[in-house]
Amino acid sequence: MTVHPLREDAGFWYPDWQSALRLLGPAVASLKPASPTRSASPDNLNSEAPMSTAESRIDPYQTVTHLIIEHLERGVVPWRCPWQREVGIPRNFHTGKTYNGINVLLLGLRHLPSPYWLTFRQAQERGGHVRKGERGAHVIKVGESKSSSAEDKDSDDPAQPLRKRLFLREYTVFNATQIEGIEFPATPGIPALSQNERIEAADQVVAEMQLPPVIQDGLSTVACYRMATDTVQMPAIASFESAEAYYLTLFHELIHSSGHPKRLNRESLIKHDGFGGKVYSHEELVAEMGAAFLGMETHIVSDTHEQSAAYLQSWLDVLRVKEHKRWIILAASQASKAASFILNRAARSTDGAEITMAA
Repeated sequence: MTVHPLREDAGFWYPDWQSALRLLGPAVASLKPASPTRSASPDNLNSEAPMSTAESRIDPYQTVTHLIIEHLERGVVPWRCPWQREVGIPRNFHTGKTYNGINVLLLGLRHLPSPYWLTFRQAQERGGHVRKGERGAHVIKVGESKSSSAEDKDSDDPAQPLRKRLFLREYTVFNATQIEGIEFPATPGIPALSQNERIEAADQVVAEMQLPPVIQDGLSTVACYRMATDTVQMPAIASFESAEAYYLTLFHELIHSSGHPKRLNRESLIKHDGFGGKVYSHEELVAEMGAAFLGMETHIVSDTHEQSAAYLQSWLDVLRVKEHKRWIILAASQASKAASFILNRAARSTDGAEITMAA
């Protein structure tokens, strides 16, 4: 008989993800519907500029959160498989860069058959055009401005540094299948990996993590990360339903460990406020998304049994809270950063709140 191993996070015990998440905060507010996506026309998409003045008043945090809520209400957990396995990770054809963070989710949810995307202006610069009537997808980029506080302005010190302020901008991009006049490469076939190949890939991710925590395998019946000792406890792999389930749980705990002060110094891990608390719940969302991003690298997708009604409702309850509207975007960014750290694609940083979502 297959045993569902217990999980524990940051010293708090609970029998499984579903039971734990069912206890998270109640829904006290609903988000307003997002505005419809714009159709392609020279009047509203004549450049790579952000939304028009009227659209700029729309809160991108609220827009994205509402989109995620809509999918949860339909029984889909967007971060479980944030990309189309047969298509690959979405990328901007003009820059050649892959999208990351929340943009992987936003573009993956469109389910279009090409990984290549362009803005209206980028398509024009390459001699192509977006077909009339096509509707683009929103992506989010982070802008940075420097300003002085009131106290800084009163200072006579000319060397007083300006404070950085981050802000979000929404851009509209179109899939290669919506663009004419440009010859895009054929969609690169993503070979399906065998179970052994997936497990080997997962083993490699774990083995090559920089500054890894100590992994204690098979010494406990719970899966957990303990920041005080910087250790990950994992039940024996035989106690899981599959090897893939074992590695997704391990990925979840390694994402937690990435927030340690000597790694990414993530506030949601360090300022733990107890099971069911606001900070705890945010850190769980980071770990859920981060595990999915690592699963994306190793072609391991979560089992569908965890998309139960209780699991879905638990996240709906949390994300419908008006004060939590920033969670999805920030958690996706932190999860992407954590996954990149584990994959040795990012330098160590002490700024746990940094947002890196540009493509």
